Amino acid sequence: MSDAATLHSVTDFLYREAEYVDARRWDDWLALFDPKAEYWIPSWDSEDEYTSDPQNEVSLMYYGDRTGLEDRVFRLRTGRSAASTPLPRTCHLVSNVRVTPGADGACAVKANFVTHLFKRNVSQSFYGRYEYLLSRQGEDWRIRKKKILVLNDLIETVLDIYSV
Repeated sequence: MSDAATLHSVTDFLYREAEYVDARRWDDWLALFDPKAEYWIPSWDSEDEYTSDPQNEVSLMYYGDRTGLEDRVFRLRTGRSAASTPLPRTCHLVSNVRVTPGADGACAVKANFVTHLFKRNVSQSFYGRYEYLLSRQGEDWRIRKKKILVLNDLIETVLDIYSV
């Protein structure tokens, strides 16, 4: 696959991930993740540095594999997440996608994001950077790692999987 074709394929994949979250197509969204996928939102350690070790430092969210994401989806679906009831309407925007193909067919991917949320007559936005490790599965990609760096200084509401 050429570099241009890889970039197009990866960008389309990231757009689908955003679409699935916005449409609350949770099963489709979860299927994008490898069962062993790591999902991590580090916290800021200082003004200029964020935490680097999810095992030993505070994170905004950390799941060592997809079962943590499956649990979040279960709680959202069943109303067992009081802070997420009702779920906000969301609109995820993904841009500045940069792909670095690896020798093994995997890709390191960086992108920027903005998420707009609307809940109970209040609009909010989260913004930041995504870092992915994607691997090929047939003709599509699977997420092996996703790190989300939230750049907001102040988080005035619950941060959840649909927020970023």
